[in-house]
Amino acid sequence: MRVIKEQVREIWQDIREAVAGTERDFTKTGIGKAIFILSVPMVLEMIMESVFAVVDIFFVSKLGADAVATVGITESVMTIVYAIGGGLSTATTALVARRIGEGDKREAGVAAFQAILLAVFVSLLFSVPGIIWAKSFLKIMGASEEMIRDGYMYPAIMFGSNGIVMLLFIINAVFRSSGDAAISMRVMFVANLINIVLDPILIFGWGPIPALGIKGAAIATVIGRGIAVIYQFFLLFRSHHRIHLTRKSIRLQWRVMVSLLKVSLGGILQNMIATSSWIILVRIISVFGAAALAGYTIAIRILLFVLLPAYGISNAAATLVGQNLGAGFPERAERSVRITSIVNMALMGLVSLVILFNSDDLIRIFIDDPEVIRQGAHALHIVAYGFVFYALSMVMVQSFNGSGDTLTPTLINFVCFWLIEIPLAWALAIWLDMGLTGASIAILIAESLIAVIAWWLFRKGKWKLQKV
Repeated sequence: MRVIKEQVREIWQDIREAVAGTERDFTKTGIGKAIFILSVPMVLEMIMESVFAVVDIFFVSKLGADAVATVGITESVMTIVYAIGGGLSTATTALVARRIGEGDKREAGVAAFQAILLAVFVSLLFSVPGIIWAKSFLKIMGASEEMIRDGYMYPAIMFGSNGIVMLLFIINAVFRSSGDAAISMRVMFVANLINIVLDPILIFGWGPIPALGIKGAAIATVIGRGIAVIYQFFLLFRSHHRIHLTRKSIRLQWRVMVSLLKVSLGGILQNMIATSSWIILVRIISVFGAAALAGYTIAIRILLFVLLPAYGISNAAATLVGQNLGAGFPERAERSVRITSIVNMALMGLVSLVILFNSDDLIRIFIDDPEVIRQGAHALHIVAYGFVFYALSMVMVQSFNGSGDTLTPTLINFVCFWLIEIPLAWALAIWLDMGLTGASIAILIAESLIAVIAWWLFRKGKWKLQKV
Protein backbone atom coordinates (compact mmCIF):
# COMPACT_ATOMS: atom_id res chain seq x y z
CA MET A 1 0.00 0.00 0.00
CA ARG A 2 2.85 2.36 0.86
CA VAL A 3 4.46 1.70 -2.53
CA ILE A 4 1.21 2.56 -4.33
CA LYS A 5 0.84 5.78 -2.34
CA GLU A 6 4.41 6.77 -3.17
CA GLN A 7 3.85 6.09 -6.86
CA VAL A 8 0.64 8.14 -6.88
CA ARG A 9 2.42 10.96 -5.05
CA GLU A 10 5.27 10.90 -7.58
CA ILE A 11 2.86 10.97 -10.52
CA TRP A 12 0.99 13.88 -8.96
CA GLN A 13 4.25 15.76 -8.44
CA ASP A 14 5.19 15.17 -12.08
CA ILE A 15 1.80 16.47 -13.23
CA ARG A 16 2.19 19.60 -11.12
CA GLU A 17 5.68 20.16 -12.50
CA ALA A 18 4.47 19.62 -16.06
CA VAL A 19 1.58 22.07 -15.74
CA ALA A 20 3.49 24.69 -13.74
CA GLY A 21 6.55 24.60 -16.00
CA THR A 22 10.00 23.18 -15.42
CA GLU A 23 13.66 23.96 -15.95
CA ARG A 24 14.62 20.29 -16.43
CA ASP A 25 17.25 19.29 -18.97
CA PHE A 26 15.29 16.77 -21.02
CA THR A 27 18.46 15.29 -22.52
CA LYS A 28 19.42 14.04 -19.04
CA THR A 29 16.03 13.30 -17.44
CA GLY A 30 14.79 9.68 -17.61
CA ILE A 31 13.05 9.06 -20.94
CA GLY A 32 9.74 7.99 -19.43
CA LYS A 33 9.62 11.00 -17.12
CA ALA A 34 10.72 13.35 -19.91
CA ILE A 35 7.93 12.09 -22.18
CA PHE A 36 5.37 12.42 -19.39
CA ILE A 37 6.37 15.94 -18.29
CA LEU A 38 6.47 17.20 -21.88
CA SER A 39 3.31 15.36 -22.95
CA VAL A 40 0.97 16.52 -20.19
CA PRO A 41 0.96 20.23 -21.15
CA MET A 42 1.17 19.39 -24.86
CA VAL A 43 -1.87 17.12 -24.60
CA LEU A 44 -3.76 19.76 -22.62
CA GLU A 45 -2.79 22.34 -25.24
CA MET A 46 -4.10 20.13 -28.03
CA ILE A 47 -7.29 19.38 -26.10
CA MET A 48 -7.85 23.12 -25.79
CA GLU A 49 -7.21 23.57 -29.51
CA SER A 50 -9.71 20.83 -30.31
CA VAL A 51 -12.25 22.32 -27.88
CA PHE A 52 -11.77 25.57 -29.82
CA ALA A 53 -12.89 23.85 -33.03
CA VAL A 54 -15.70 21.87 -31.42
CA VAL A 55 -17.15 24.91 -29.60
CA ASP A 56 -17.28 26.83 -32.88
CA ILE A 57 -19.10 24.08 -34.73
CA PHE A 58 -21.41 23.46 -31.75
CA PHE A 59 -22.78 27.01 -31.82
CA VAL A 60 -22.68 27.38 -35.62
CA SER A 61 -24.65 24.14 -36.02
CA LYS A 62 -27.60 25.89 -34.33
CA LEU A 63 -27.79 28.09 -37.44
CA GLY A 64 -28.45 25.08 -39.69
CA ALA A 65 -26.73 22.80 -42.21
CA ASP A 66 -25.83 25.64 -44.61
CA ALA A 67 -23.87 27.46 -41.91
CA VAL A 68 -22.03 24.28 -40.93
CA ALA A 69 -21.24 23.57 -44.57
CA THR A 70 -19.88 27.12 -45.00
CA VAL A 71 -17.54 26.58 -42.04
CA GLY A 72 -16.49 23.23 -43.52
CA ILE A 73 -15.68 24.75 -46.90
CA THR A 74 -13.76 27.63 -45.31
CA GLU A 75 -11.81 25.32 -43.03
CA SER A 76 -10.89 23.13 -45.98
CA VAL A 77 -9.00 26.04 -47.55
CA MET A 78 -7.83 27.54 -44.25
CA THR A 79 -5.93 24.28 -43.98
CA ILE A 80 -3.53 25.83 -46.53
CA VAL A 81 -2.78 28.50 -43.94
CA TYR A 82 -2.50 25.79 -41.29
CA ALA A 83 -0.20 23.84 -43.61
CA ILE A 84 2.17 26.78 -44.02
CA GLY A 85 1.98 27.60 -40.33
CA GLY A 86 2.59 23.95 -39.55
CA GLY A 87 5.57 23.84 -41.92
CA LEU A 88 7.10 26.90 -40.31
CA SER A 89 6.37 25.40 -36.89
CA THR A 90 8.14 22.20 -37.92
CA ALA A 91 11.25 24.10 -38.93
CA THR A 92 11.06 26.23 -35.80
CA THR A 93 10.83 23.12 -33.63
CA ALA A 94 13.80 21.49 -35.34
CA LEU A 95 16.07 24.54 -35.08
CA VAL A 96 15.09 25.71 -31.60
CA ALA A 97 15.18 22.20 -30.09
CA ARG A 98 18.58 21.51 -31.68
CA ARG A 99 20.03 24.79 -30.33
CA ILE A 100 18.60 24.11 -26.86
CA GLY A 101 20.10 20.61 -26.95
CA GLU A 102 23.45 22.17 -27.83
CA GLY A 103 23.09 24.53 -24.86
CA ASP A 104 22.97 27.69 -27.03
CA LYS A 105 19.89 29.64 -25.84
CA ARG A 106 20.97 32.83 -27.60
CA GLU A 107 20.93 31.15 -31.01
CA ALA A 108 17.60 29.54 -30.10
CA GLY A 109 16.20 33.04 -29.60
CA VAL A 110 17.63 34.16 -32.93
CA ALA A 111 15.96 31.23 -34.70
CA ALA A 112 12.67 32.06 -32.99
CA PHE A 113 12.69 35.65 -34.23
CA GLN A 114 13.50 34.62 -37.82
CA ALA A 115 10.48 32.30 -37.71
CA ILE A 116 8.24 35.14 -36.50
CA LEU A 117 9.45 37.44 -39.30
CA LEU A 118 8.79 34.75 -41.88
CA ALA A 119 5.30 34.08 -40.53
CA VAL A 120 4.34 37.77 -40.73
CA PHE A 121 5.56 38.06 -44.32
CA VAL A 122 3.83 34.91 -45.55
CA SER A 123 0.52 35.76 -43.89
CA LEU A 124 0.31 39.02 -45.87
CA LEU A 125 0.18 37.01 -49.10
CA PHE A 126 -3.16 35.50 -48.04
CA SER A 127 -4.94 38.31 -46.23
CA VAL A 128 -5.90 40.71 -49.04
CA PRO A 129 -6.87 38.09 -51.67
CA GLY A 130 -8.85 36.22 -49.02
CA ILE A 131 -10.91 39.29 -48.19
CA ILE A 132 -11.48 40.38 -51.80
CA TRP A 133 -12.42 37.01 -53.28
CA ALA A 134 -14.35 35.41 -50.39
CA LYS A 135 -17.58 35.10 -52.42
CA SER A 136 -15.79 33.68 -55.46
CA PHE A 137 -14.05 31.15 -53.26
CA LEU A 138 -17.36 29.83 -51.87
CA LYS A 139 -18.79 29.59 -55.38
CA ILE A 140 -15.78 27.65 -56.69
CA MET A 141 -16.05 25.24 -53.76
CA GLY A 142 -19.66 24.37 -54.64
CA ALA A 143 -21.57 26.53 -52.14
CA SER A 144 -25.18 27.41 -52.95
CA GLU A 145 -26.26 30.99 -53.69
CA GLU A 146 -27.90 31.17 -50.26
CA MET A 147 -24.71 30.01 -48.53
CA ILE A 148 -22.70 32.63 -50.42
CA ARG A 149 -25.15 35.43 -49.62
CA ASP A 150 -25.45 34.65 -45.92
CA GLY A 151 -22.01 33.31 -45.12
CA TYR A 152 -19.35 35.06 -47.24
CA MET A 153 -18.14 37.19 -44.32
CA TYR A 154 -16.98 34.09 -42.47
CA PRO A 155 -14.22 33.19 -44.98
CA ALA A 156 -13.42 36.89 -45.49
CA ILE A 157 -12.67 37.39 -41.80
CA MET A 158 -10.88 34.05 -41.37
CA PHE A 159 -8.62 34.55 -44.40
CA GLY A 160 -8.00 38.21 -43.57
CA SER A 161 -6.79 37.37 -40.06
CA ASN A 162 -4.61 34.40 -40.98
CA GLY A 163 -1.52 36.18 -39.66
CA ILE A 164 -2.83 35.69 -36.12
CA VAL A 165 -3.13 31.95 -36.74
CA MET A 166 0.41 31.86 -38.14
CA LEU A 167 1.92 33.63 -35.15
CA LEU A 168 -0.03 31.48 -32.68
CA PHE A 169 1.39 28.35 -34.35
CA ILE A 170 4.97 29.59 -34.59
CA ILE A 171 5.40 31.08 -31.14
CA ASN A 172 3.81 28.09 -29.42
CA ALA A 173 6.25 25.89 -31.35
CA VAL A 174 9.09 28.03 -29.97
CA PHE A 175 7.95 27.44 -26.40
CA ARG A 176 7.30 23.71 -26.88
CA SER A 177 10.59 22.95 -28.61
CA SER A 178 12.57 24.81 -25.96
CA GLY A 179 10.94 22.61 -23.30
CA ASP A 180 8.50 25.24 -22.01
CA ALA A 181 5.41 23.32 -23.10
CA ALA A 182 3.43 24.61 -20.12
CA ILE A 183 3.57 28.13 -21.58
CA SER A 184 2.02 26.96 -24.87
CA MET A 185 -0.71 25.30 -22.83
CA ARG A 186 -1.50 28.52 -20.96
CA VAL A 187 -1.61 30.50 -24.20
CA MET A 188 -4.21 28.14 -25.66
CA PHE A 189 -6.21 28.32 -22.44
CA VAL A 190 -6.46 32.10 -22.83
CA ALA A 191 -7.52 31.85 -26.49
CA ASN A 192 -10.03 29.12 -25.73
CA LEU A 193 -11.65 30.83 -22.78
CA ILE A 194 -12.20 34.05 -24.71
CA ASN A 195 -13.60 32.19 -27.72
CA ILE A 196 -16.03 30.13 -25.59
CA VAL A 197 -17.38 33.29 -23.93
CA LEU A 198 -17.66 35.33 -27.14
CA ASP A 199 -19.06 32.67 -29.49
CA PRO A 200 -22.67 32.56 -28.20
CA ILE A 201 -22.71 36.31 -27.52
CA LEU A 202 -21.63 37.32 -31.02
CA ILE A 203 -23.48 34.57 -32.91
CA PHE A 204 -26.87 34.89 -31.21
CA GLY A 205 -26.64 38.39 -29.70
CA TRP A 206 -26.83 39.50 -26.07
CA GLY A 207 -28.26 42.74 -24.72
CA PRO A 208 -27.11 45.63 -26.92
CA ILE A 209 -24.87 43.30 -28.97
CA PRO A 210 -26.70 42.27 -32.17
CA ALA A 211 -26.84 38.68 -33.44
CA LEU A 212 -24.11 38.42 -36.08
CA GLY A 213 -24.73 34.80 -37.05
CA ILE A 214 -21.86 32.93 -38.66
CA LYS A 215 -19.86 36.18 -38.93
CA GLY A 216 -19.89 36.36 -35.13
CA ALA A 217 -18.15 32.98 -34.91
CA ALA A 218 -15.28 34.29 -37.03
CA ILE A 219 -14.97 37.48 -34.99
CA ALA A 220 -14.91 35.52 -31.72
CA THR A 221 -12.14 33.28 -33.07
CA VAL A 222 -10.04 36.26 -34.20
CA ILE A 223 -10.41 38.09 -30.88
CA GLY A 224 -9.57 34.98 -28.83
CA ARG A 225 -6.50 34.09 -30.86
CA GLY A 226 -5.41 37.72 -31.21
CA ILE A 227 -5.30 38.28 -27.46
CA ALA A 228 -3.44 34.98 -27.09
CA VAL A 229 -0.76 36.21 -29.53
CA ILE A 230 -0.32 39.41 -27.52
CA TYR A 231 0.14 37.25 -24.43
CA GLN A 232 2.77 35.19 -26.32
CA PHE A 233 4.85 38.25 -27.13
CA PHE A 234 4.64 39.40 -23.53
CA LEU A 235 6.03 36.04 -22.40
CA LEU A 236 8.75 35.98 -25.08
CA PHE A 237 10.25 39.20 -23.78
CA ARG A 238 10.32 38.05 -20.16
CA SER A 239 13.88 37.05 -19.31
CA HIS A 240 13.19 34.27 -16.80
CA HIS A 241 11.84 31.76 -19.31
CA ARG A 242 13.92 29.07 -21.04
CA ILE A 243 13.87 31.09 -24.26
CA HIS A 244 13.33 34.82 -24.70
CA LEU A 245 13.92 37.61 -27.18
CA THR A 246 16.46 40.37 -26.59
CA ARG A 247 17.66 43.32 -28.67
CA LYS A 248 20.36 41.11 -30.13
CA SER A 249 17.73 38.57 -31.22
CA ILE A 250 15.55 41.14 -33.01
CA ARG A 251 17.38 41.46 -36.30
CA LEU A 252 17.43 39.67 -39.61
CA GLN A 253 20.13 36.99 -39.77
CA TRP A 254 20.33 35.52 -43.25
CA ARG A 255 22.27 32.43 -42.23
CA VAL A 256 19.59 31.36 -39.77
CA MET A 257 16.79 32.47 -42.12
CA VAL A 258 18.16 30.34 -44.96
CA SER A 259 18.43 27.31 -42.67
CA LEU A 260 14.88 27.93 -41.45
CA LEU A 261 13.61 28.25 -45.02
CA LYS A 262 15.24 24.99 -46.10
CA VAL A 263 13.56 23.01 -43.35
CA SER A 264 10.32 25.02 -43.68
CA LEU A 265 9.90 24.30 -47.37
CA GLY A 266 9.89 20.58 -46.73
CA GLY A 267 7.47 21.01 -43.83
CA ILE A 268 5.18 23.32 -45.80
CA LEU A 269 5.13 21.03 -48.83
CA GLN A 270 4.51 18.08 -46.52
CA ASN A 271 1.49 19.77 -44.99
CA MET A 272 0.28 21.25 -48.28
CA ILE A 273 0.14 17.80 -49.82
CA ALA A 274 -1.93 16.55 -46.90
CA THR A 275 -4.25 19.54 -46.63
CA SER A 276 -4.82 19.92 -50.36
CA SER A 277 -6.12 16.38 -50.35
CA TRP A 278 -8.67 17.45 -47.72
CA ILE A 279 -9.77 20.32 -49.96
CA ILE A 280 -10.32 17.92 -52.85
CA LEU A 281 -12.21 15.56 -50.55
CA VAL A 282 -14.53 18.42 -49.55
CA ARG A 283 -15.12 19.17 -53.24
CA ILE A 284 -15.92 15.51 -53.92
CA ILE A 285 -18.29 15.30 -50.96
CA SER A 286 -20.04 18.59 -51.85
CA VAL A 287 -21.46 16.81 -54.92
CA PHE A 288 -23.75 14.88 -52.57
CA GLY A 289 -25.35 17.97 -50.99
CA ALA A 290 -25.29 20.07 -47.81
CA ALA A 291 -26.30 17.16 -45.53
CA ALA A 292 -23.32 15.02 -46.57
CA LEU A 293 -20.96 18.00 -46.33
CA ALA A 294 -22.32 19.03 -42.92
CA GLY A 295 -22.07 15.45 -41.64
CA TYR A 296 -18.50 15.22 -42.88
CA THR A 297 -17.59 18.59 -41.31
CA ILE A 298 -18.94 17.60 -37.89
CA ALA A 299 -17.30 14.16 -38.09
CA ILE A 300 -13.93 15.73 -38.91
CA ARG A 301 -14.26 18.18 -36.01
CA ILE A 302 -14.89 15.27 -33.65
CA LEU A 303 -11.98 13.41 -35.22
CA LEU A 304 -9.72 16.40 -34.58
CA PHE A 305 -10.99 16.63 -31.02
CA VAL A 306 -9.91 13.09 -30.19
CA LEU A 307 -6.72 13.06 -32.29
CA LEU A 308 -5.20 16.36 -31.18
CA PRO A 309 -4.23 14.99 -27.75
CA ALA A 310 -2.38 12.23 -29.62
CA TYR A 311 -0.73 14.92 -31.68
CA GLY A 312 0.31 16.58 -28.43
CA ILE A 313 2.07 13.41 -27.34
CA SER A 314 3.71 13.26 -30.77
CA ASN A 315 5.04 16.80 -30.27
CA ALA A 316 6.87 15.52 -27.20
CA ALA A 317 8.69 13.06 -29.47
CA ALA A 318 9.68 15.89 -31.82
CA THR A 319 11.11 17.97 -28.97
CA LEU A 320 13.02 15.01 -27.50
CA VAL A 321 14.43 14.00 -30.89
CA GLY A 322 15.64 17.54 -31.62
CA GLN A 323 17.16 18.14 -28.20
CA ASN A 324 18.81 14.72 -27.95
CA LEU A 325 20.32 14.94 -31.43
CA GLY A 326 21.62 18.40 -30.51
CA ALA A 327 23.18 16.95 -27.35
CA GLY A 328 24.74 14.08 -29.33
CA PHE A 329 22.48 11.26 -28.06
CA PRO A 330 20.89 9.68 -31.19
CA GLU A 331 20.14 6.32 -29.52
CA ARG A 332 18.34 8.08 -26.69
CA ALA A 333 16.33 9.97 -29.32
CA GLU A 334 15.29 6.65 -30.92
CA ARG A 335 14.25 5.12 -27.59
CA SER A 336 12.16 8.20 -26.88
CA VAL A 337 10.28 7.71 -30.15
CA ARG A 338 9.63 4.02 -29.54
CA ILE A 339 8.24 4.61 -26.05
CA THR A 340 6.11 7.55 -27.25
CA SER A 341 4.68 5.38 -30.06
CA ILE A 342 3.55 2.67 -27.64
CA VAL A 343 1.89 5.20 -25.32
CA ASN A 344 0.12 6.96 -28.19
CA MET A 345 -1.16 3.75 -29.79
CA ALA A 346 -2.51 2.43 -26.48
CA LEU A 347 -4.33 5.69 -25.81
CA MET A 348 -5.91 5.95 -29.25
CA GLY A 349 -6.87 2.28 -29.21
CA LEU A 350 -9.07 3.00 -26.20
CA VAL A 351 -10.47 6.16 -27.79
CA SER A 352 -11.43 4.26 -30.95
CA LEU A 353 -13.65 1.94 -28.90
CA VAL A 354 -15.52 4.93 -27.50
CA ILE A 355 -16.04 6.35 -31.00
CA LEU A 356 -17.15 3.03 -32.51
CA PHE A 357 -19.90 2.53 -29.95
CA ASN A 358 -21.08 6.14 -29.74
CA SER A 359 -20.73 7.68 -33.21
CA ASP A 360 -24.46 8.52 -33.60
CA ASP A 361 -24.68 10.15 -30.18
CA LEU A 362 -21.54 12.20 -30.81
CA ILE A 363 -22.90 13.69 -34.05
CA ARG A 364 -26.29 14.29 -32.38
CA ILE A 365 -24.61 16.59 -29.85
CA PHE A 366 -24.08 19.12 -32.62
CA ILE A 367 -27.18 18.89 -34.79
CA ASP A 368 -30.63 17.28 -34.82
CA ASP A 369 -30.99 16.86 -38.60
CA PRO A 370 -31.56 13.07 -39.08
CA GLU A 371 -29.80 12.90 -42.45
CA VAL A 372 -26.76 14.83 -41.23
CA ILE A 373 -26.58 12.56 -38.17
CA ARG A 374 -26.81 9.42 -40.30
CA GLN A 375 -24.10 10.44 -42.75
CA GLY A 376 -21.76 11.99 -40.17
CA ALA A 377 -22.01 9.02 -37.77
CA HIS A 378 -21.28 6.52 -40.55
CA ALA A 379 -18.21 8.49 -41.68
CA LEU A 380 -16.95 8.78 -38.10
CA HIS A 381 -17.49 5.07 -37.52
CA ILE A 382 -15.38 4.15 -40.55
CA VAL A 383 -12.39 6.38 -39.83
CA ALA A 384 -12.34 5.28 -36.16
CA TYR A 385 -11.09 1.84 -37.20
CA GLY A 386 -7.71 3.36 -38.04
CA PHE A 387 -7.01 5.26 -34.82
CA VAL A 388 -4.12 3.03 -33.73
CA PHE A 389 -2.44 3.56 -37.10
CA TYR A 390 -3.07 7.31 -36.93
CA ALA A 391 -1.40 7.41 -33.50
CA LEU A 392 1.70 5.65 -34.83
CA SER A 393 1.94 7.80 -37.96
CA MET A 394 1.75 11.00 -35.89
CA VAL A 395 4.74 10.01 -33.76
CA MET A 396 6.74 8.84 -36.76
CA VAL A 397 6.12 11.99 -38.79
CA GLN A 398 6.87 14.30 -35.85
CA SER A 399 10.05 12.37 -35.11
CA PHE A 400 11.31 12.88 -38.65
CA ASN A 401 10.36 16.55 -38.44
CA GLY A 402 12.01 16.98 -35.04
CA SER A 403 15.27 15.76 -36.53
CA GLY A 404 14.97 18.29 -39.36
CA ASP A 405 14.20 15.61 -41.95
CA THR A 406 11.05 17.07 -43.51
CA LEU A 407 11.65 15.43 -46.90
CA THR A 408 10.78 11.89 -45.81
CA PRO A 409 7.28 12.74 -44.48
CA THR A 410 6.72 14.86 -47.60
CA LEU A 411 7.35 11.90 -49.89
CA ILE A 412 5.18 9.64 -47.74
CA ASN A 413 2.34 12.16 -47.87
CA PHE A 414 2.66 12.53 -51.64
CA VAL A 415 2.32 8.80 -52.21
CA CYS A 416 -0.45 8.16 -49.68
CA PHE A 417 -2.59 11.25 -50.22
CA TRP A 418 -2.19 12.20 -53.87
CA LEU A 419 -1.49 8.83 -55.46
CA ILE A 420 -3.80 6.74 -53.25
CA GLU A 421 -6.36 8.72 -51.20
CA ILE A 422 -7.64 11.18 -53.82
CA PRO A 423 -8.04 8.71 -56.72
CA LEU A 424 -9.54 6.14 -54.36
CA ALA A 425 -11.98 8.66 -52.86
CA TRP A 426 -13.15 9.71 -56.33
CA ALA A 427 -13.51 6.11 -57.48
CA LEU A 428 -15.45 4.99 -54.41
CA ALA A 429 -17.53 8.12 -53.80
CA ILE A 430 -18.44 9.13 -57.36
CA TRP A 431 -17.63 6.31 -59.76
CA LEU A 432 -19.09 3.60 -57.50
CA ASP A 433 -21.65 6.07 -56.08
CA MET A 434 -20.75 5.31 -52.44
CA GLY A 435 -20.85 9.00 -51.46
CA LEU A 436 -19.43 9.99 -48.08
CA THR A 437 -18.93 6.31 -47.19
CA GLY A 438 -16.50 5.87 -50.08
CA ALA A 439 -14.55 9.00 -49.17
CA SER A 440 -14.30 7.83 -45.55
CA ILE A 441 -12.92 4.43 -46.61
CA ALA A 442 -10.28 6.21 -48.70
CA ILE A 443 -9.24 8.26 -45.66
CA LEU A 444 -8.92 5.12 -43.53
CA ILE A 445 -6.74 3.31 -46.07
CA ALA A 446 -4.44 6.25 -46.85
CA GLU A 447 -3.85 7.27 -43.23
CA SER A 448 -3.09 3.68 -42.20
CA LEU A 449 -0.56 3.29 -45.02
CA ILE A 450 1.30 6.38 -43.79
CA ALA A 451 1.92 4.66 -40.45
CA VAL A 452 3.26 1.47 -42.03
CA ILE A 453 5.59 3.23 -44.48
CA ALA A 454 6.84 5.77 -41.91
CA TRP A 455 7.67 3.03 -39.37
CA TRP A 456 9.65 1.10 -41.98
CA LEU A 457 11.68 4.18 -42.96
CA PHE A 458 12.20 5.21 -39.32
CA ARG A 459 13.86 1.88 -38.56
CA LYS A 460 16.46 2.57 -41.26
CA GLY A 461 17.80 5.38 -39.05
CA LYS A 462 18.91 7.92 -41.67
CA TRP A 463 17.11 10.67 -39.75
CA LYS A 464 19.82 10.46 -37.07
CA LEU A 465 22.34 11.96 -39.50
CA GLN A 466 20.26 15.06 -40.30
CA LYS A 467 22.03 18.43 -39.80
CA VAL A 468 20.18 21.71 -39.15
